[in-house]
Amino acid sequence: MINPDRIAHEIMEAWTARRPIASIAGRLPGFGLDEAYRVTAALRRIRQARGEQPIGRKIGFTNRTIWDEYQVYAPIWGDMYATTLRETDGSAELELAPYLEPRIEPEIAFGLACAPEPGMDEVALLGCIGWVAHGFEIVHSLFPAWRFAAADTVAAFALHGAYRMGPRVPVEALPKADWLAALAGFEISIHRDDMLVDRGQARNVLDGPLSALRHLNDLLATDRHNPPLAAGEIITTGTVTRAFPVAPGETWRTELHGIGLEPMTIRFT
Repeated sequence: MINPDRIAHEIMEAWTARRPIASIAGRLPGFGLDEAYRVTAALRRIRQARGEQPIGRKIGFTNRTIWDEYQVYAPIWGDMYATTLRETDGSAELELAPYLEPRIEPEIAFGLACAPEPGMDEVALLGCIGWVAHGFEIVHSLFPAWRFAAADTVAAFALHGAYRMGPRVPVEALPKADWLAALAGFEISIHRDDMLVDRGQARNVLDGPLSALRHLNDLLATDRHNPPLAAGEIITTGTVTRAFPVAPGETWRTELHGIGLEPMTIRFT
């Protein structure tokens, strides 16, 4: 029988020791997404008991151009905590020692002003958003060489390591029609030490970050183990480019086109 609390403690112990583990799905027949989201709930209880505060959700694998690379073919989500997210003026520094095989992902984040209702479309969801920002998620894998099943990624914090987020731009700063157009049509380029590494487009992320939010909202409507989205949550919507390995001494930055958000720079130590 699959015990989500036991799996959650195994993951916490491995994470604390910075020790990789074998695929859970490979060891436990029947370990699928429903069981993995039960682990998510168990991990939240453990982390809250340690004093950590959930502040939002990260959505992963929204970028369909990377599905073949990771052999994961649908979005997943995980919790974010006050201990993992930091807001910046657009420039950040991060020590990589706590993370296993870390990678960088440039993303769009939303701040929820009110809780969305189940079944809302993208236009209605924009009305629930108070602000938009751009940031970097640092993802990492407890599973060696980034080889895992989709359920593994959910159970292991949805691969979330850290998030560094730039300035918030209030939705009320622009007409909603402008936001809808920008969020469906922007582009991001990502550079390592001033060398262009990749370019990504809004439509990579399930046709745009609002569509990623819609997917999460619909997914949580049928989740028996985890709470629906709430006012005040920060939602990060998935990488616009491919995810790239990072190393100490590197500096990464973005350029954004077609959306009025500040670029981001991050230096790794």
